[in-house]
Amino acid sequence: MIQIVDKKDCCGCNACGDICPQHAISFQSDYEGFWYPIIDESKCSNCGLCDSICPILNIKEIKQYDQKYPVVYGGYHKNITIRFDSTSGGIFSALANCIYKKGGYVSGAIFNEDFSVSNFISNNKKDLVRLRSSKYVQSLAVGLYKEIKNLLIIGEYVLACGSPCQMAALRSYLKKDYENLIIVDFLCRATNSPKVYRKYLDYLEKKYNSKIVYIKAKNKDLGWRSLARKVVFDNGEVYYGKGHEDHYRRGYHFNMYERPSCYDCKFKGLPRIADITLGDFWGIEKIDPSLDRNLGTSLVMLNTQKGESFFEKIKASVECKEFALKDILIGNKPAIMDPVKYPDINREEMFTDLDRMDFDQVAEKYFPDSRNNSIGRIKLLKNFIKIMLGYLKSPMDTLRMIRYNIIRKNTKSNILKGNFFQPLSYCALDLHPTAVINVTNGIFKVGLKRNRKSRMETRLLLEAGSTLQIDGNNFIKNGSDIQVFKGATLRFGPGATNMGLQIVCAEKIWIGDNTRIGRDVWIRDNNGGHSVIQTGYRDKAPVIIGNNVWICSNVNISKGVTIGDGAIISSNTVVSSNVPPHCIVFGNPAKVIAENIIWWP
Repeated sequence: MIQIVDKKDCCGCNACGDICPQHAISFQSDYEGFWYPIIDESKCSNCGLCDSICPILNIKEIKQYDQKYPVVYGGYHKNITIRFDSTSGGIFSALANCIYKKGGYVSGAIFNEDFSVSNFISNNKKDLVRLRSSKYVQSLAVGLYKEIKNLLIIGEYVLACGSPCQMAALRSYLKKDYENLIIVDFLCRATNSPKVYRKYLDYLEKKYNSKIVYIKAKNKDLGWRSLARKVVFDNGEVYYGKGHEDHYRRGYHFNMYERPSCYDCKFKGLPRIADITLGDFWGIEKIDPSLDRNLGTSLVMLNTQKGESFFEKIKASVECKEFALKDILIGNKPAIMDPVKYPDINREEMFTDLDRMDFDQVAEKYFPDSRNNSIGRIKLLKNFIKIMLGYLKSPMDTLRMIRYNIIRKNTKSNILKGNFFQPLSYCALDLHPTAVINVTNGIFKVGLKRNRKSRMETRLLLEAGSTLQIDGNNFIKNGSDIQVFKGATLRFGPGATNMGLQIVCAEKIWIGDNTRIGRDVWIRDNNGGHSVIQTGYRDKAPVIIGNNVWICSNVNISKGVTIGDGAIISSNTVVSSNVPPHCIVFGNPAKVIAENIIWWP
């Protein structure tokens, strides 16, 4: 009979419940949200099967399945749509498709309707979209091992993918290798509490006053390295939690709510237990930039001869190169070799607070953003000194920065944090005292030029009560003319704009994140106050440009237009109606000429 005396001795794999012939084992979550086996002694026959397959108790025996030191590859799927939708480079999708072609089954973790996570297996290729991508919370695997074994016995091909402890449990449960089975695990830093994850989602739903309808961890709209979690709400709002700005990711990286067994993980190190191990190839930009482009690159470890042979079958669908083991340890050693360290907090107190406080309050108390503590302030001071040293080369630029960020009352910026408005030389600024410039994240440069001898003027008009909202590093090149009328709002996310941008904003123009704008582009949300006798006519209507949009040269965007995420507006196009996401449009008026496209600068 399995008995958990110390919680670090249970990884929560659920295999003991599957092996019990008397159905005497169920699982119950503790106050931290992790499940542990509960034995119904009235049903238990003391057969010992649960002990015999526990991956922690039998770790030495599990590592006897042809494991060796791995052959290592880095690469990505040739289909850019798959690569973009994957956590890393899309290699898992290539492996899965190879099994689907045989009529076989693929298992992995999926979100349930309430965004809890469980393991799932099917032979329907349509399920790959649900299986793809990391979930960053422990998945419930009840019934998985039994189902996989039944499929293997009748000769079905199976690709089983899960955390290292789950795949070790599968090895132990099966008690032998099967030729029709490929086991895939991933580089697991540690697994997070389902209770904490739910509290985090509750906090976001409260903040946005709407139910969550979509989640994608490590979404690539802002690039692979942004580590952004994209959360879409029923009311249309979208949250991008970037890196440690996101409370949940920060707590995860500070080891706040990992399963107790993760602090003493038995499944790190070499050799690995799975046939194939996948992960993010951090550091690839230094080792081989040709495999990078900030779109995600997979690290692949082939740990058995079977794994090597299977990988050969997918090489036609991937771009890959072989590397040495030392190459992957540069950016991935902790995930491969080392258990996470126990946090220096009162963990019981933190979980007690989680029951009575909102998640952001718990985050602020136990793992605050480093930018708000003394260490963070020192970093900010160093950043400020670095910025000022750079501007000493151009005293006039320094004076302009001080004038428009410190002296000007309605510029909301923070030079210390590197968030400020920077008009460069030959800028003509007409800024009403009540007009607000709000810079929340990054530097907004106006009048940037490539030809240093150029005296081409850049014009910015902000009338009374208007708002210029800046939410990331961006620049407007010289020769541009931007006018924001009374009470209107113009917003720029992180991105870049070429020469000759013309904006006339009378109500609202919203330019999304990571949007690129070419030369001589016109954007206006109004018809200049002219009246037209026509039913439903409006002189003004907001222009909304989504994230990751590419607007090529000589484009004209009219009032009332919404451009979907990831769209490309071809040169010399007139946009007078809405543009769907992830398409290319061209012409006057704009027409869709390609769909389901993914682009990256």
